[in-house]
Amino acid sequence: MAQFAAGPAGSDPRSHVLHREVEAIRAEVGRVIVGQQGLIDRLLVALLTNNHALIEGVPGLAKTLAVSTLARALECSFSRIQFTPDLLPADVTGTLIYNPQDAEFHTRRGPIFANVVLADEINRAPAKVQSALLEAMQERTVSIGGQTHPLPDPFLVLATQNPIEQEGTYPLPEAQLDRFMLKIVVHYPEREQEREILARSLDQEPPQARPVVALAEIARLREGVRAVEVNERLREYIVRIVEATREPARFRLAELQPLLEFGVSPRAAIFLARAAQAYAFLDGRTFTTPEDVKALAPDVLRHRLILTYEAEARGVDADEVATRILESVGIP
Repeated sequence: MAQFAAGPAGSDPRSHVLHREVEAIRAEVGRVIVGQQGLIDRLLVALLTNNHALIEGVPGLAKTLAVSTLARALECSFSRIQFTPDLLPADVTGTLIYNPQDAEFHTRRGPIFANVVLADEINRAPAKVQSALLEAMQERTVSIGGQTHPLPDPFLVLATQNPIEQEGTYPLPEAQLDRFMLKIVVHYPEREQEREILARSLDQEPPQARPVVALAEIARLREGVRAVEVNERLREYIVRIVEATREPARFRLAELQPLLEFGVSPRAAIFLARAAQAYAFLDGRTFTTPEDVKALAPDVLRHRLILTYEAEARGVDADEVATRILESVGIP
């Protein structure tokens, strides 16, 4: 893949320093979380591109622990919001409280005013609460009592949902799902990882992450990500992938036509390019490759592909469609 390189990996001395900071974060989170490297890397991709992520997995896979551990390693403020059917928008964003002593209203900020916000089981709250959170994600401000308050920087929302329990839930509409850069699917650990998890829980005190990167350093890491090159061939490759979700027959994928109701929007192309930049940055490179795009494409596409009832009847999910597209779309 040398033809995609902007220069030898790590040729910029500054990139070496930034990469050491990334490795320090990974190592510190790894002291607490056994395995789940794919989840940790994708959380870092969301953080370093100033975006948000939706995490899906059955209970007990350390989703909440991974998010809180990352916040501690980054010296970030952290808040966890447990979404329930009786939650109100003011419980998330904050409200005005009347103080009879001075006969004035005072702003009480909600838990959304944190660097890392865990929206636990986001699909358990009704649409008005989801909308309040997602508006804050997009605008990065919150309006309380006619006043607009900026959210802290960095501001990262990591939402979780349980894929096996649908009773009493409020699925996120597709337009709101599109606000999340990534939808990360968390799987069960491998056998040896399971043994290590069991050993840690029985034989020792659970370790706690320590701050290894100051909050101010995140801005420098983001600058490093933006400096990663995405050359013209990679840009064309990303455009072809996006086009294949809308007109699969043009890419010798006519069998997907009856399975796809709507393809992805231009936002998906932007997110895919940005995610590939961050993934290359995590690997210590100053250039992206097709492998970076392929690695992150399922996470960017799976919640944006709108499938037909025929796809559901055949048992075809968005991951399978994304895989067929990546197998068929050639690198220019």
